[in-house]
Amino acid sequence: MGEYVIDANGMEEKELNRTIKEQAKYHDKLIIDNPDSKHNICAGLTEDVEIEINGSAGYFIGTMAHGPRIHITGNAGWFAGDNMTDGELVIEGTAGDGAGQGIYGGTVIVKGNVGSRTGEIMKGGTVIIGGNSGFMTGLLMMGGKLIILGDVTEDVGESIMRGTIFVLGNVKSLGKNAVMEETTLEDQNELQEILTAYGFELADKDYANFKKIVNMQ
Repeated sequence: MGEYVIDANGMEEKELNRTIKEQAKYHDKLIIDNPDSKHNICAGLTEDVEIEINGSAGYFIGTMAHGPRIHITGNAGWFAGDNMTDGELVIEGTAGDGAGQGIYGGTVIVKGNVGSRTGEIMKGGTVIIGGNSGFMTGLLMMGGKLIILGDVTEDVGESIMRGTIFVLGNVKSLGKNAVMEETTLEDQNELQEILTAYGFELADKDYANFKKIVNMQ
């Protein structure tokens, strides 16, 4: 099995994805060099494979993926992890609007800042943002956990139905149907377990400082 290196320089998006899907059948790890911010990388990928992207990706990285573990050394465009059902997407840099949009399962992690509408209409899974998030974070959430370590701006949890938003930083304002609650000890222990597993190191006292945002019911 082993590793296989794909040089994406000069490849069209469809050609790159065909190559990824074909080689994922025979290798445990694929390394993609020169991604040049191409859109839709790993779209619909269902193989249990590790993907290392050396550089930045464009819109819809990992959209509708089920199973792969994707790691991006650079940044990503809008809608990172859109509609993922399983697997893992880790972005070392920043991401645009709609990170984790509509995910059903799996984990989307952005180490830096993201744009607006993070976790919009997510139904399950976990989204972790290491930096700040823009307006309408958690818009129309239907499930899952959205964890923000930085600040969020206006209308957090706008029209949230189910699911939970945890924010360590400042919250500028809540959206309609959203209410802020105290975290429970169970919440704090779960946050520590999740964040530690993905290499986020916080002081023990920080976990009690998370703000919990849910539907007002």
